[in-house]
Amino acid sequence: MSEASHLTFDLDKIGISKGHLIVSKGIDSEALSLPVISLNKGEGPRLLITGGCHGDELEGPIVAQRLVEWLPEVQTCGRVIIVPVLNPPAVQASSRNTPIDGLNLNRVFPGRADGSVTERIADAVSRLLLPMADTIFDLHSFGALWEFAPAATTHPIADPDLMAKTIRMAEAFKLPMTLVWEHPETPGMFDVLAQNQGKVFVCPELGGGTVGAEALAIYEAGVRNALIALGIVKGKADYPTFRQQKSGHTFETRRSSDELKSPARGIFEPRCSVLDKVNQGDLIGILHPMESLPADAVQIRAPGTSIVYAVRSGAYVDVNEGVALLARPLDR
Repeated sequence: MSEASHLTFDLDKIGISKGHLIVSKGIDSEALSLPVISLNKGEGPRLLITGGCHGDELEGPIVAQRLVEWLPEVQTCGRVIIVPVLNPPAVQASSRNTPIDGLNLNRVFPGRADGSVTERIADAVSRLLLPMADTIFDLHSFGALWEFAPAATTHPIADPDLMAKTIRMAEAFKLPMTLVWEHPETPGMFDVLAQNQGKVFVCPELGGGTVGAEALAIYEAGVRNALIALGIVKGKADYPTFRQQKSGHTFETRRSSDELKSPARGIFEPRCSVLDKVNQGDLIGILHPMESLPADAVQIRAPGTSIVYAVRSGAYVDVNEGVALLARPLDR
C-alpha cells in the first residue's frame, strides 16, 4: 500500500518554511513531489497562491516563482502559501491536460485519494492546502490561441455576500479587465469547490500565445496590488500600463450567448482587438473557407453593443468553433 499524500513540513510554523506536497503513488505513476513555500507572519489573511494547474499556461508558475523571490522581504502579516506548479506532469509536457491519464486538473476537484494521478493531485490540494486558506489566487493564462487582455476573473456565486467580496478582491488586482463569466455547468472546478466552502477565489488570466516580458510585468503588478489590498504588503496600488493606458473595467459575460462561433471551416482573420467596443453589425472578423477555391469570405459581425474581451488569434477553425467572446459592463 502506498504512503498517503502528505506535506513534508508544518504550515503553521512561524517564519519561512520550504518543503513539498507529496502526492501519493498510484497504479499509473510514482509519487509526485510539488514544491511548496509557506511565509507565515502570524495573524492576518490566509492566502493560497497556485500556478501550473494547466501545463500550457506558463505565466502562472513564473509569476509564482517571482513572488517567492521578493515577498519574504516585504510581507508584513498573515500567511501566504505558494505552490508554483500544481500539475508537474502537465507543465513538463506543456499540455493542458495531464498526459498520464488525459484528465484536466481543473475538472476533477475535490479528487480521489485512490484515483488516477490527476485525481490524486486534486485530492491532496483539497485536503491538505485548501483548508489552510481563506483566499485563493489560482494563476492561469488564456492559452496560445486567443488574444485576451490581462484580467482577474470569477464566476457568478449564489451567495451575494461572497459574490461582492470576490468581485472587490478581483478588482483590487487593478488589471485592465475584471470579468465575471457565466461558465457552462462544469463539475470539478477548483474555484467552485473553494467558493462552496465560503472562500474568496480569484483567477487572474492573460493571453496572447507567448510568455512575454510586458505581460509578465502586468501580471506580477496585478498580484502585488491584490497583496496590498489584503494588507499583506504595504504600498500604493496602481493600474499597470496596458496598451499605453492605465485603467480597469468590470464586465460580465454569458458563454451561452456571448460566444461568437464560426459558421464554417476555414481560416479566421480577426478584425478587432480586445477591449474594443462594438455595436450591432460591426465587423468582428472574416472567415476564409479553404476547402474549395474560389470561395466567398464570410463576415462575422457583432450581434449587439458589447465589449470584445477575447478574440481568436488567427487560426484554422472548425464549424461551430469559437472565434470571439463578448461582454458588457457588470450590472451590480
